[in-house]
Amino acid sequence: MPQKIVFAGTPDFAAASLKALLSAGIRPCAVYTQPDRAARRGHKLTPTPVKEIALENGLEVRTPENFKDEKDVEEFKALEADLCIVAAYGVILPDAVLGAPRCGCVNIHGSLLPRYRGAAPIQRALLEGNAEAGVTLIRLEHELDAGPMYDSASLKIEDSDTSGSLFEKLADLGATLLLKDLGPILAGTLRPVPQDPAQATYAKKLTKDMAPLDFRKDARQLWLEVRAFNPWPVATATLCGTTYKVFEAARVKSGPHPDPGAVLSLGAQGVEVACAEDSLLLKVIQAPGKGRVNAGDMARSNPQKFRGAHFD
Repeated sequence: MPQKIVFAGTPDFAAASLKALLSAGIRPCAVYTQPDRAARRGHKLTPTPVKEIALENGLEVRTPENFKDEKDVEEFKALEADLCIVAAYGVILPDAVLGAPRCGCVNIHGSLLPRYRGAAPIQRALLEGNAEAGVTLIRLEHELDAGPMYDSASLKIEDSDTSGSLFEKLADLGATLLLKDLGPILAGTLRPVPQDPAQATYAKKLTKDMAPLDFRKDARQLWLEVRAFNPWPVATATLCGTTYKVFEAARVKSGPHPDPGAVLSLGAQGVEVACAEDSLLLKVIQAPGKGRVNAGDMARSNPQKFRGAHFD
């Protein structure tokens, strides 16, 4: 008898796993995702990436706002699923749902647990300058990201990685790990092992007020922030009343500086700004209402605004 699988996920990170299942000939009996939301531009209701893929492949889609309505819980139970696969769903599943499938619910989490439980594990791995990142398959339990672990996989974080690029890499890695372990999980031959709570850390979500770069920090930390905040909330730097978004930067080893925020030089590669330790080369920036440009080109076309100036 074919196994009955439910899939629950919302963003592109989850969509990668749903695509992998379909490519392997595994069709979920139902797909849960968040309701359509208003897009930033035009406020038009937009389906989630997971919903788009599900509809394109003729899968049943369910979009409860949450599971506080007992009707939604009973409809989930009625599926009589063998397993529910959860990836960045963004909706809390009550115990009645977690315990409904024969093999429970397995979650694809974007970190090497028990490190970085919580909402922003990928961004935190970048912010803290880790050498590697990874994904972990866990059995979902009531406590957030604390369930026992089936398996994990890791990859090296490259200097060129941003949160955006790392999300894509880890989404693919998670999909590969899921396909590798799905059969043994359903067969009951892959047993999860408990996490060590003493090693657990929490990765709280990012907020817009984290975006401004503080040049009183060392350049390495600001370089990590630029990468971690791309594509959201995007690092910012304010010069002469104009706040620029900073999409790409580099660290220049130049020693300590007595005046953090001072513009040190303008060149083809960008605008070099003093930090408490070393300097930050702003490479790709965006002025309000404009497109992204090479910071060096912008500065050389308007040198009087940058030369001798000071970032807040």
